[in-house]
Amino acid sequence: MKTSLKTLLSGLVLLTSASALASSTTTIPAFDAKIAAARGATSPGGTTIVRTEMQGAVDLFLEDDGQVDAAERAYMGTQLGSTTFLTGVNGSAKKYLSDTYELNDTATTAAPLGSFPVAQTPAELYGASGPLAFSSIIREGYIPNGQGVANQVTLVETYNANARPGSYGVSYFTPITTQELIAQLSAQYIGLNATVDEVEGALAYIYQIYRNSNRLYVGSWSGSYHSGYIQGFTIAAVSSDRRFVRFVDVITYSE
Repeated sequence: MKTSLKTLLSGLVLLTSASALASSTTTIPAFDAKIAAARGATSPGGTTIVRTEMQGAVDLFLEDDGQVDAAERAYMGTQLGSTTFLTGVNGSAKKYLSDTYELNDTATTAAPLGSFPVAQTPAELYGASGPLAFSSIIREGYIPNGQGVANQVTLVETYNANARPGSYGVSYFTPITTQELIAQLSAQYIGLNATVDEVEGALAYIYQIYRNSNRLYVGSWSGSYHSGYIQGFTIAAVSSDRRFVRFVDVITYSE
């Protein structure tokens, strides 16, 4: 009986390893192909790899199964340490690769990150009312000292545990810049445009957390609610010690 059980467990381990390997053997060549195309003179960045091109390549590691496995992360680390690879990669593109590498540390257990509603309303915190403030829900919390950091699994599991009713939750978060945050906040909310004052107020409120860390992420979500459909996005601003997180959750469409 012990021998049979041992054989069964060994087989399960092999199946798990084969599944992970199959993922990386597909995504790593696809990443290389995207990077090779990005180095072409006729690509959007010309012979220089720009952020959007790097994002298109790196996000392949997440889009297939919602996570970066150990082989994919190791490959990203190799590229970050390669002067040959980084030649022709601009600073913002390199930061996208580096930020994704840090966020996706292959941890399988979430750190105990608190997530509690803030006391004031979004309009009070933004200093302006309108469709953005009306559509926002804000939560924040911290990880006790020595109990982990805000990585991918922690952000996803913490957000999803408090997701909007009907939402399918966030599959994964990706890094964004301040400029991309402004564009995200300036979107339409249930058919109405956010006011400039709201966007500036929300930006300032979120910036309080990530200004010293440059750790800013976004995830999208959708779902069914009653007989209709909703979708939106969530901003996660992370402090420099990676222990405090402010989630700004916004609904952009509802029917």
